Amino acid sequence: MKRWQLWLGILISAVLLYFSLRGLKLGEVWQALQGARYFWLLPGIAVYFVGVWVRSWRWHYLLRPLKKISTQKMFPIVTIGYMGNNIYPARAGEVLRSVILKQRESVPISASLATIFVERIFDGVVMLAFVFLNLSELAKLTVTSGFVGSIQQIAIWGSVIFFSALVFFLLAAMFPLVTERIVRWLINHLLPLKIREKVLDITIRFLSGLEALRSPKEALMIFFTTVLIWLLETGKYWFVMHAFDFQVSFFALMLMNGIVNLATTIPSAPGYIGTFDAPGIALLSAYGVAPAIAAGYTLVLHAALWFPITALGAYYYLRQPLRMGSKEVQQLKHDQKVESEELPLQTGEIL
Repeated sequence: MKRWQLWLGILISAVLLYFSLRGLKLGEVWQALQGARYFWLLPGIAVYFVGVWVRSWRWHYLLRPLKKISTQKMFPIVTIGYMGNNIYPARAGEVLRSVILKQRESVPISASLATIFVERIFDGVVMLAFVFLNLSELAKLTVTSGFVGSIQQIAIWGSVIFFSALVFFLLAAMFPLVTERIVRWLINHLLPLKIREKVLDITIRFLSGLEALRSPKEALMIFFTTVLIWLLETGKYWFVMHAFDFQVSFFALMLMNGIVNLATTIPSAPGYIGTFDAPGIALLSAYGVAPAIAAGYTLVLHAALWFPITALGAYYYLRQPLRMGSKEVQQLKHDQKVESEELPLQTGEIL
């Protein structure tokens, strides 16, 4: 609670919620919620969990050069990571699942974090692809769409960031010896002597997590798997839409999926409050959906994305929680003193 990032996220969430709900008649929103056909959430949630299973397979695929771990074993850890992301700020679930993977499968934390960074970069690239596929449609909506009107600029700058990061990781993976020499030179010339060895050790383990990208075939496999993951998640948007009295195209929902997930990279309160809801309501309103229905749909969709995976993650975590005195937890705390500003939270704060 003492971290300024947490309070900044809460402030951003509050501002976005204010703008997204301003002018809405809450009675009409309540009517939309009361009239929803909630049985449509069941196939939506089922499709979503298929996507989570595919995510588990992707992480298993990325980790293969380090250790072969079955998708069945990865699935509970991935759901725990989702739980952490949903209830703690700053995507702390990514660190949590790395610590649990270390404790259960002895995979170095720095190496597994590298694979998670790779996942996030591919996720960002696919989200931007969803937006760019619909830029022509988006251009028609920018006159009166408020938040949505700035998405083109966000997409351009996001593309620069995510594609630059992707190129960096691909080059680092394909030329490991050159990368290691550069890293050693930078560490030896820029860091104090007392921390050089530790930082170098962490960095080398981190680079080992990029081995799955050394083959173009492997990188393409990860890319297409990522596309499948996000198409399945868009399928959930489509099923939940049928619970409400409006219709937009699947491509419009792909655009919404891309926009709201790019927006959730902005600091926010736990659970992406505001950063998910504001752009979702704005986009649907720009498509001509009644604001009250757009708000009701977005709130139900957000809840359907949050509650089931958080509950399942909590179940898996409580079956085998972290051992607070374990070497892995103590090692993470030590590593974070070196990498402190790069990792989202201290392990003690997560738990």
